[in-house]
Amino acid sequence: MRIGLFGGSFDPVHLGHLWIAEFARESLCLDEVRWIPAAQSPLKPSAPIATNEERLTMIRLAISGATGHTIDPRELQRAQPSYTVDTVEEICAEDPHNDYFLIAGSDSLASMPNWRSPERILRCVTLSVVRRGGDPPIDYSVLNGIVDGRLLDSILASEISMPAIEVSSTEIRNRIKRNSSIRYQVPHAVEVFLQSNKIYR
Repeated sequence: MRIGLFGGSFDPVHLGHLWIAEFARESLCLDEVRWIPAAQSPLKPSAPIATNEERLTMIRLAISGATGHTIDPRELQRAQPSYTVDTVEEICAEDPHNDYFLIAGSDSLASMPNWRSPERILRCVTLSVVRRGGDPPIDYSVLNGIVDGRLLDSILASEISMPAIEVSSTEIRNRIKRNSSIRYQVPHAVEVFLQSNKIYR
């Protein structure tokens, strides 16, 4: 099987995340996209605002009924912080016969030299970087010394092109604090959940 690994805080999950996951599923011919919410990213200064259970619930609501999308909560069950290398090595060891693709934004690519053991990550998975419309060509030079030419060719061939996305979790949280509308920025079920539980207020 071809499996996409899609990690992030998802605080909250929004339509941009859904676009990325579905574009990845189609462009990489994936059998499954696994959403992997992080407990605490080592490269982010603060923990997610919503609780682990709230973020899991929002993802469940967002992908409900969507074919080819599942949730993997292992990072929430692990002691903080969450290291991508631990996650991908565990997943690859569980079923080494699958082909795994790590879905990442260009901002994540830029920080990859600061990740724990990036060379071990890229031995387990093919990095698939999202290029949004209007963005400049992705600079893969940060991978110099981490991957060889053959692996770099696979990464380049797995780039995910998609339209520009003008929505972010930070802006959604700020809009909720201002009591502004978030309609059409998150799935309706997620909007109702946020309102009902007064999350981010």
